[in-house]
Amino acid sequence: MKDNSFSLWVYLSQSPLLWLTVTLLVYATTDAVSLATRRHPFANPVLHAMWIIGAFLLVTGTSYTTYFAGAQFVHFLLGPATVALAVPLYENRKRVVSSIVPMLVALVAGSVTAVVSVVLLAELAGLPRDVVLSLAPKSVTAGVAMGIAESLHADPSLTAVAVILTGIMGAIIVTPLMNRTGVTDFRARGFAAGLAAHGIGTARAFQVDEIAGVFSGIAMSLNALVTSFLVPLMVTLLVR
Repeated sequence: MKDNSFSLWVYLSQSPLLWLTVTLLVYATTDAVSLATRRHPFANPVLHAMWIIGAFLLVTGTSYTTYFAGAQFVHFLLGPATVALAVPLYENRKRVVSSIVPMLVALVAGSVTAVVSVVLLAELAGLPRDVVLSLAPKSVTAGVAMGIAESLHADPSLTAVAVILTGIMGAIIVTPLMNRTGVTDFRARGFAAGLAAHGIGTARAFQVDEIAGVFSGIAMSLNALVTSFLVPLMVTLLVR
Protein backbone atom coordinates (compact mmCIF):
# COMPACT_ATOMS: atom_id res chain seq x y z
CA MET A 1 0.00 0.00 0.00
CA LYS A 2 2.81 2.37 0.92
CA ASP A 3 4.67 1.51 -2.28
CA ASN A 4 1.53 2.20 -4.32
CA SER A 5 0.98 5.54 -2.58
CA PHE A 6 4.60 6.53 -3.16
CA SER A 7 4.39 5.55 -6.83
CA LEU A 8 1.22 7.59 -7.20
CA TRP A 9 2.91 10.62 -5.62
CA VAL A 10 5.95 10.27 -7.90
CA TYR A 11 3.63 10.14 -10.90
CA LEU A 12 1.55 13.14 -9.80
CA SER A 13 4.55 15.25 -8.77
CA GLN A 14 5.84 15.13 -12.33
CA SER A 15 2.60 16.51 -13.71
CA PRO A 16 2.56 20.29 -14.30
CA LEU A 17 -1.16 20.37 -13.51
CA LEU A 18 -0.48 19.22 -9.95
CA TRP A 19 1.43 22.36 -8.98
CA LEU A 20 -0.96 24.65 -10.80
CA THR A 21 -3.84 23.00 -8.93
CA VAL A 22 -2.01 23.21 -5.60
CA THR A 23 -1.30 26.91 -6.15
CA LEU A 24 -4.89 27.74 -7.07
CA LEU A 25 -6.41 25.67 -4.24
CA VAL A 26 -4.09 27.12 -1.59
CA TYR A 27 -4.70 30.68 -2.74
CA ALA A 28 -8.47 30.15 -2.98
CA THR A 29 -8.46 28.79 0.57
CA THR A 30 -6.36 31.60 2.01
CA ASP A 31 -8.47 34.17 0.15
CA ALA A 32 -11.63 32.63 1.60
CA VAL A 33 -10.11 32.92 5.08
CA SER A 34 -9.21 36.54 4.36
CA LEU A 35 -12.78 37.24 3.24
CA ALA A 36 -14.17 35.51 6.34
CA THR A 37 -12.07 37.83 8.53
CA ARG A 38 -13.35 40.86 6.57
CA ARG A 39 -9.98 41.31 4.88
CA HIS A 40 -8.02 41.63 8.09
CA PRO A 41 -4.46 42.83 7.27
CA PHE A 42 -2.85 39.80 8.93
CA ALA A 43 -5.04 37.44 6.91
CA ASN A 44 -3.27 38.49 3.71
CA PRO A 45 -3.78 35.61 1.22
CA VAL A 46 -0.41 36.12 -0.51
CA LEU A 47 1.46 35.85 2.79
CA HIS A 48 -0.24 32.66 3.89
CA ALA A 49 -0.31 31.02 0.46
CA MET A 50 3.43 31.64 0.20
CA TRP A 51 4.42 29.90 3.44
CA ILE A 52 1.93 27.05 2.99
CA ILE A 53 3.20 26.21 -0.49
CA GLY A 54 6.80 26.68 0.65
CA ALA A 55 6.26 24.26 3.54
CA PHE A 56 4.58 21.77 1.20
CA LEU A 57 7.54 21.88 -1.21
CA LEU A 58 9.95 21.42 1.69
CA VAL A 59 8.07 18.45 3.14
CA THR A 60 7.72 16.73 -0.23
CA GLY A 61 11.30 17.48 -1.28
CA THR A 62 10.13 19.24 -4.43
CA SER A 63 12.51 21.68 -6.09
CA TYR A 64 11.37 25.17 -7.02
CA THR A 65 12.21 24.39 -10.66
CA THR A 66 9.74 21.50 -10.67
CA TYR A 67 7.10 23.60 -8.93
CA PHE A 68 7.50 26.55 -11.29
CA ALA A 69 7.24 24.30 -14.35
CA GLY A 70 3.66 23.59 -13.28
CA ALA A 71 2.69 26.93 -11.77
CA GLN A 72 4.19 29.16 -14.45
CA PHE A 73 0.74 29.78 -15.98
CA VAL A 74 -0.04 31.88 -12.90
CA HIS A 75 3.20 33.78 -13.55
CA PHE A 76 2.06 34.34 -17.16
CA LEU A 77 -1.19 35.87 -15.91
CA LEU A 78 0.72 38.68 -14.20
CA GLY A 79 1.01 40.39 -17.57
CA PRO A 80 -2.72 40.36 -18.43
CA ALA A 81 -3.58 41.27 -14.83
CA THR A 82 -1.34 44.34 -15.03
CA VAL A 83 -2.87 45.38 -18.37
CA ALA A 84 -6.34 44.90 -16.86
CA LEU A 85 -5.59 47.72 -14.42
CA ALA A 86 -6.23 50.06 -17.36
CA VAL A 87 -9.99 49.34 -17.16
CA PRO A 88 -10.69 50.94 -13.75
CA LEU A 89 -8.10 53.60 -14.60
CA TYR A 90 -10.08 54.59 -17.70
CA GLU A 91 -13.36 54.54 -15.79
CA ASN A 92 -11.92 56.94 -13.18
CA ARG A 93 -9.81 59.05 -15.56
CA LYS A 94 -11.39 62.37 -14.50
CA ARG A 95 -10.38 61.82 -10.87
CA VAL A 96 -6.90 60.82 -11.95
CA VAL A 97 -6.40 63.91 -14.11
CA SER A 98 -7.62 66.21 -11.34
CA SER A 99 -5.04 64.72 -8.96
CA ILE A 100 -2.03 64.76 -11.28
CA VAL A 101 -0.03 67.46 -9.46
CA PRO A 102 -0.20 65.98 -5.93
CA MET A 103 0.48 62.54 -7.44
CA LEU A 104 3.70 63.74 -9.07
CA VAL A 105 4.87 65.39 -5.85
CA ALA A 106 4.09 62.22 -3.87
CA LEU A 107 5.79 60.10 -6.52
CA VAL A 108 9.08 61.96 -6.28
CA ALA A 109 9.00 62.10 -2.48
CA GLY A 110 8.06 58.43 -2.13
CA SER A 111 10.52 57.10 -4.69
CA VAL A 112 13.45 59.00 -3.23
CA THR A 113 12.53 58.02 0.32
CA ALA A 114 12.16 54.33 -0.58
CA VAL A 115 15.61 54.14 -2.16
CA VAL A 116 17.56 56.43 0.17
CA SER A 117 16.13 54.96 3.39
CA VAL A 118 16.97 51.34 2.59
CA VAL A 119 20.43 52.20 1.25
CA LEU A 120 21.34 54.28 4.32
CA LEU A 121 19.97 51.70 6.76
CA ALA A 122 21.84 48.91 4.98
CA GLU A 123 25.02 50.96 5.03
CA LEU A 124 24.62 51.71 8.74
CA ALA A 125 24.11 48.01 9.40
CA GLY A 126 27.41 47.30 7.68
CA LEU A 127 25.93 45.04 5.01
CA PRO A 128 28.14 44.07 2.06
CA ARG A 129 28.01 46.26 -1.03
CA ASP A 130 26.29 43.63 -3.19
CA VAL A 131 23.55 43.20 -0.57
CA VAL A 132 22.99 46.96 -0.40
CA LEU A 133 22.70 47.12 -4.18
CA SER A 134 20.28 44.19 -4.17
CA LEU A 135 18.00 45.89 -1.62
CA ALA A 136 17.93 49.31 -3.30
CA PRO A 137 15.07 48.61 -5.78
CA LYS A 138 12.89 46.71 -3.26
CA SER A 139 9.82 48.94 -3.66
CA VAL A 140 9.11 48.26 -7.34
CA THR A 141 7.53 45.25 -8.97
CA ALA A 142 9.74 42.15 -9.14
CA GLY A 143 10.45 42.12 -12.88
CA VAL A 144 11.70 45.71 -12.90
CA ALA A 145 13.56 45.34 -9.59
CA MET A 146 15.44 42.26 -10.78
CA GLY A 147 16.37 44.03 -14.00
CA ILE A 148 17.76 46.97 -12.01
CA ALA A 149 19.72 44.56 -9.79
CA GLU A 150 21.25 42.87 -12.82
CA SER A 151 22.30 46.22 -14.26
CA LEU A 152 24.07 46.98 -10.96
CA HIS A 153 25.74 43.51 -10.93
CA ALA A 154 23.83 42.70 -7.74
CA ASP A 155 21.96 39.50 -6.83
CA PRO A 156 18.51 39.41 -8.55
CA SER A 157 17.34 36.49 -6.39
CA LEU A 158 17.98 38.48 -3.21
CA THR A 159 16.21 41.43 -4.79
CA ALA A 160 13.18 39.25 -5.53
CA VAL A 161 13.01 38.15 -1.88
CA ALA A 162 13.26 41.78 -0.73
CA VAL A 163 10.52 42.82 -3.17
CA ILE A 164 8.10 40.11 -1.97
CA LEU A 165 8.76 40.86 1.71
CA THR A 166 8.33 44.59 1.10
CA GLY A 167 5.04 44.01 -0.69
CA ILE A 168 3.66 41.74 2.02
CA MET A 169 4.72 44.04 4.85
CA GLY A 170 3.26 47.04 3.05
CA ALA A 171 -0.04 45.25 2.41
CA ILE A 172 -0.28 44.29 6.08
CA ILE A 173 0.47 47.67 7.62
CA VAL A 174 -1.02 50.10 5.08
CA THR A 175 -4.65 50.02 6.33
CA PRO A 176 -3.88 50.21 10.08
CA LEU A 177 -1.27 52.91 9.41
CA MET A 178 -3.63 55.04 7.35
CA ASN A 179 -6.38 54.63 9.93
CA ARG A 180 -4.03 55.61 12.74
CA THR A 181 -2.72 58.67 10.91
CA GLY A 182 -6.21 59.81 9.93
CA VAL A 183 -5.76 59.57 6.14
CA THR A 184 -9.27 59.00 4.77
CA ASP A 185 -8.88 59.96 1.11
CA PHE A 186 -8.75 56.67 -0.82
CA ARG A 187 -6.72 58.33 -3.55
CA ALA A 188 -3.92 59.04 -1.09
CA ARG A 189 -4.23 55.68 0.64
CA GLY A 190 -4.07 53.79 -2.63
CA PHE A 191 -1.21 55.83 -4.05
CA ALA A 192 0.83 55.22 -0.90
CA ALA A 193 0.16 51.46 -1.07
CA GLY A 194 1.24 51.17 -4.70
CA LEU A 195 4.28 53.37 -4.19
CA ALA A 196 5.62 51.44 -1.22
CA ALA A 197 4.31 47.91 -1.83
CA HIS A 198 3.94 47.59 -5.65
CA GLY A 199 1.65 44.79 -6.92
CA ILE A 200 0.87 43.15 -3.58
CA GLY A 201 -0.04 46.54 -2.14
CA THR A 202 -2.19 47.22 -5.19
CA ALA A 203 -4.06 43.95 -4.72
CA ARG A 204 -4.69 44.94 -1.10
CA ALA A 205 -5.86 48.41 -2.18
CA PHE A 206 -8.44 46.92 -4.56
CA GLN A 207 -9.74 44.77 -1.71
CA VAL A 208 -10.42 47.91 0.30
CA ASP A 209 -11.77 50.28 -2.36
CA GLU A 210 -11.75 50.56 -6.17
CA ILE A 211 -10.51 54.16 -6.15
CA ALA A 212 -7.65 53.15 -3.86
CA GLY A 213 -6.81 50.33 -6.27
CA VAL A 214 -6.78 52.65 -9.27
CA PHE A 215 -4.37 55.10 -7.66
CA SER A 216 -2.27 52.26 -6.31
CA GLY A 217 -1.87 50.85 -9.82
CA ILE A 218 -0.79 54.27 -11.11
CA ALA A 219 1.75 54.62 -8.31
CA MET A 220 3.13 51.14 -8.95
CA SER A 221 3.66 51.84 -12.65
CA LEU A 222 5.15 55.32 -12.26
CA ASN A 223 7.40 54.24 -9.40
CA ALA A 224 8.86 51.47 -11.55
CA LEU A 225 9.79 54.04 -14.17
CA VAL A 226 11.23 56.61 -11.75
CA THR A 227 13.11 54.05 -9.66
CA SER A 228 14.82 52.55 -12.72
CA PHE A 229 16.50 55.93 -13.24
CA LEU A 230 16.82 56.87 -9.57
CA VAL A 231 18.54 53.77 -8.15
CA PRO A 232 21.75 53.97 -10.25
CA LEU A 233 22.08 57.64 -9.33
CA MET A 234 21.46 57.15 -5.61
CA VAL A 235 23.79 54.16 -5.50
CA THR A 236 26.57 56.21 -7.03
CA LEU A 237 26.09 58.95 -4.44
CA LEU A 238 25.41 56.89 -1.33
CA VAL A 239 27.04 53.46 -1.59
CA ARG A 240 30.69 53.27 -0.70
